[in-house]
Amino acid sequence: MASDNGNLTFDRPFPALTTAQRLHLELYGYVVIENVLSPDECSAIRQASYRVRDELLTLDDRTKPGPHVGGAFFRTEWPHLYHMAHIIEADPTFTAYATHPRLVAAAEELIGGEARIVETITMINRRVPDSPEGANPDQAEPFRYRFHRGVDINFSCHSYGNLFHCNFVKTLTNLTDLGPDDGGTVVIAGSHKLDGPDAPIVEAAYQDPSMIHQVVAPAGSTLLFSEALIHATGQNRSDRDRVIIVTGYACTLYPYWAVDRSSPSRVLSDAFSASIPPHMHTLFHGRASHVRGARYRRLADPVDDRTFALGKWDDRRPVERTTDEGLI
Repeated sequence: MASDNGNLTFDRPFPALTTAQRLHLELYGYVVIENVLSPDECSAIRQASYRVRDELLTLDDRTKPGPHVGGAFFRTEWPHLYHMAHIIEADPTFTAYATHPRLVAAAEELIGGEARIVETITMINRRVPDSPEGANPDQAEPFRYRFHRGVDINFSCHSYGNLFHCNFVKTLTNLTDLGPDDGGTVVIAGSHKLDGPDAPIVEAAYQDPSMIHQVVAPAGSTLLFSEALIHATGQNRSDRDRVIIVTGYACTLYPYWAVDRSSPSRVLSDAFSASIPPHMHTLFHGRASHVRGARYRRLADPVDDRTFALGKWDDRRPVERTTDEGLI
């Protein structure tokens, strides 16, 4: 693991969310931020996603143990779903997305501290073949989502200043327009604060589908959510591809997820690690210490509305790290 530069970090806004966005996140466990990426930026990442998919399809072994494309591999390869994992090195636009200052800052606002990248994926999916309703072949109507959540509430969440925080969060950006039939992510609103077995919560939500919220948003919009929130891929009933890119962020003590199980120490290639600017080491490598770099805001704090483009990932402006960032 590369050592962290304790004096420098990279420039990003804080608070990253408006008061209304932060309140929505508090109440529902998620918020959709529109216009994070421009049409050109969406196009660049979308083209990279198709390129990596097509290159993976040329390989004889496309699974995690097999050869990779810039580190990327298929976690899922179905006729209607290509789920590509560990894409962080596979294309500069993927790396630029994962290091986007506003997205990192938004994740940190939900975490309540500095973030490290723990997961990077891109996904291309469409309607299940030979199923006009888009239902999965192993599931009967009415459609049942594959609801899940990634962390335990009691262990992974806390409150500070009357605001909810979670130590594992995701940014999910749709690179194509999402209408009601395009399979946008669905969530059970407010479930990020409901501890206990998921099944009764899911069944209660099916009884009143108004509690199941679906992302409908123009391309370039980002869903920010806590992994304590019960969520699932939506039902794609269209013939259009749904293309998304996702970064998982966690507190700096978390490990990276997509390691090669045959070589657990391998996270990033030596060449890529050597190219990471010192002031971005924490974002990529975390910290081998208990210092977490707390970042808290008050609900009424005004948003830092500076404009940040996708840009070049290794050209983020360095700034001095203060001892305590945000409200402590």
